[in-house]
Amino acid sequence: MFKRKNRLGTFLLVLAALAGLLMTVAFAEGDAAAYVSPFNETIVSLLPPVVAIGLSLITKEVYTSLFLGCLVGGFLYANFNPVLAVTSTFDTLCTSVGGNMGIVVFLVILGIVVVLMNRSGGSKAYGDWAKKRIHTKRGALLATMALAIVLGVDDYFNNLTTGSVMRPVTDSHNISRAKLAYMCDATAAPVCIMMPISSWAAAVSGVAETMEGVSGLQLFIRTIPWNYYALLTLFMLVVLAVFDLDYGPMKIHEDNAKKGDIYTTPERPYADADESKNKTNGKVSDLVVPVIILIICCVSGLLYTGGFFTAGGETFMDVVNAFASCDASTGLMYGSFLALVLIFILYMVRRTMTFTQFTDCIAEGFKIMVPAILILTFAWTISEVTNGLLGAKFFVADAMQSVAEGFANFLPAVIFLVACGLAFATGTSWGTFGILIPIVVGTFGVDAGTILTIGLGACLAGAVMGDHCSPISDTTILASTGAQCYHLNHVKTQIPYALTVAAVAFVNYIIAGFLQNVVIDLILAFASMFGVLLILRVVFKSSAKAAAAK
Repeated sequence: MFKRKNRLGTFLLVLAALAGLLMTVAFAEGDAAAYVSPFNETIVSLLPPVVAIGLSLITKEVYTSLFLGCLVGGFLYANFNPVLAVTSTFDTLCTSVGGNMGIVVFLVILGIVVVLMNRSGGSKAYGDWAKKRIHTKRGALLATMALAIVLGVDDYFNNLTTGSVMRPVTDSHNISRAKLAYMCDATAAPVCIMMPISSWAAAVSGVAETMEGVSGLQLFIRTIPWNYYALLTLFMLVVLAVFDLDYGPMKIHEDNAKKGDIYTTPERPYADADESKNKTNGKVSDLVVPVIILIICCVSGLLYTGGFFTAGGETFMDVVNAFASCDASTGLMYGSFLALVLIFILYMVRRTMTFTQFTDCIAEGFKIMVPAILILTFAWTISEVTNGLLGAKFFVADAMQSVAEGFANFLPAVIFLVACGLAFATGTSWGTFGILIPIVVGTFGVDAGTILTIGLGACLAGAVMGDHCSPISDTTILASTGAQCYHLNHVKTQIPYALTVAAVAFVNYIIAGFLQNVVIDLILAFASMFGVLLILRVVFKSSAKAAAAK
């Protein structure tokens, strides 16, 4: 009898606890609309990405570090109420994934296409063909850069396609996966942010045109010669390739690659990919034709979501306007799916593979994209927690406005630093310039002339720089994925290069704030970048000779 009463009491206690938990959750959900965190719009709101980035660099464990960063943000938002913290974190995670489902689908389809090109033997055939025509490491690096510039309509598409196509070529010339990832990343956002027909131009134009008296596309084009970080990054890539210059952690990776180890570290998430099923008698067309189909279909998808086909677009300006109003994630999803169907038909007609082999590639393609999707999921979540729940973007914006007073000529350099920090902390360049562009225009005024253009160029440059360096940036993650490089290796090896360009850009924004002459300022920017790289070359060569003499 006692045991029955004890069981009944335990059962009732559990029911009461569950009821209390459900009431707490319901209360939390009911007050969610009115609730404001005590840490909202304070410096503490930047803690989640700091925790995530710091832990990932210390522990070398990306997934757990990002999740803990999200959870820290949830607890700050909930003022350490555990129920509200957990529910708000997971609600944000679900919302973030749902809002980016188009990109997830695009990633999976692109993974399938990559596996198809490998299994058909197209990647091997292209690699063999390229080996006969690209005879040097310099040629392989410059060819990678050239392809990325051609694919500059969207950074996601650029990173994944360039990495997949050029991987056999760079491997054959003993170029490390970290260097390939850097080449992809450094020619993705920096190219897109200067390409008038791109998803990035559309994003900038869309933000600018919310302000009265501003033409979004014209403003975007005027900022291109003032976007020092993007211009100098591309210039640096050419110099690094021509002079075979490497320094910092990248030099270790490149030295190991010369000995045959293209990974350097034990973490090799893609090293065990099954190559046994790949055909050895494929043709170059088995890779080139699918890539062309993918490019045409993805660009068409972007134009479709921008209304180009429904509005009966015919002129160049119709194309520009379509890109300005396109939905990049949806357009890439539609375009990649159409491309997959056409590639399936192509391979079936040419009898490159059977239907069963094709369906096997679907599961395999999804599998190779799981690491990227998982990291992106947490990266999107931590960005939304930081900006959406804790209002970090407003804290940074207010801080910039307070600093701006009395520093008109120094303001482009200040804007550049603020944009770098915000993009690095949140992992999003679009979010950064979406916040800062209205503030920059409001600070200078619509009719401010050259100084306004310099300030906007600095804003876009800083957004790209911070996004370029951030471990939680989607473009950084996708560069690692396209190059099949361990993500933290890519982050650590490219940061010294990015900081070198950022330092030169910062100094030149100070000069530009006073000089305000586009031609002279550009000459000074390129000359100073070249001078710094020559100094680095001399210093590191001297260090290498000294080490060899010991």
